[in-house]
Amino acid sequence: MDFSIRAANVEDCKDIARMITELAEYEKVTDQVKITQRDLEQDGFSKNPFFHGIIAEVPEQHKSKEGDGKTPTRYSTRQMQVFGCETAVASDKKWLYLCFLGKGIGKALMSKVAQLGLAAGCHQLNFTVLDWNKSSVDFYLHQGCTDVTTDMGYHYMSCKGEAMEHLAQP
Repeated sequence: MDFSIRAANVEDCKDIARMITELAEYEKVTDQVKITQRDLEQDGFSKNPFFHGIIAEVPEQHKSKEGDGKTPTRYSTRQMQVFGCETAVASDKKWLYLCFLGKGIGKALMSKVAQLGLAAGCHQLNFTVLDWNKSSVDFYLHQGCTDVTTDMGYHYMSCKGEAMEHLAQP
């Protein structure tokens, strides 16, 4: 399948917001989606953006943008919290409509995020995958990723809301 990858622009925020909602529906976490199209516009396209995005576009007859990646600051699309810049590239799971699975779009997006990260001096990619999403786990393992929870015993920790406010107290 023909497709192209390009930098996201402010006009893409409507599609990115739609994809975030659709991903949350798939992951059964729609109650966690707090971000809006306006938030994406401000956070991604202001003077000091919290994220940069890439978009995979399929041919016009499909009339859909099929994925995005955020680099290099870890940015939560669900609760609009910035987790801080690391020497790593953070990227949400790339989602594709079922009719596009196996067409190379997810791999191409992942490759582009890796290229951008390396160019920015980053040394690793981090992904968060739900434990029941075996196809995504298998996809990442096939790309050479390591399941750090299984292999190294690391757990991804999060501090949000009241806990983050409490942590911020001197």
